[in-house]
Amino acid sequence: MQTKQTPDLVQEEEHAIRQLVDTWLEASESGDVNTILTLMADDVIFMVPGREPFGKAEFAQNYKQMKGANLKTESDIQEIKVLGEWAWMRNSLRVTFIPNEGEPITHSGYVLTILRKTSNGKWVITRDANLLTPEAK
Repeated sequence: MQTKQTPDLVQEEEHAIRQLVDTWLEASESGDVNTILTLMADDVIFMVPGREPFGKAEFAQNYKQMKGANLKTESDIQEIKVLGEWAWMRNSLRVTFIPNEGEPITHSGYVLTILRKTSNGKWVITRDANLLTPEAK
């Protein structure tokens, strides 16, 4: 039997999820892949346009290949729905990749994320459908 969620508890959980997003964005901009990896479940699956879904190990490998590039991120969370130990979030995301050489490239679009609360009470990303595409210049 699932316990009833009070408005205060839902608000607390939504705040924790927003904090997860803030931590992810800050870690992305500072190049802290280790922090990012702690924010996802071991069985996480990422879905992005034009690629087969991939997991945590491939995410880490892809991130490390961007070594030297800086990121600027902007997120606008539009919905969070908490359902017990599960939650989903819909947001608009804009990421600018700033290489050491060459022109910055900006991708933007929508993201639908499914999160799960772990046994220690921490929210982690378990599925992420990232629909970012390059912006027209």
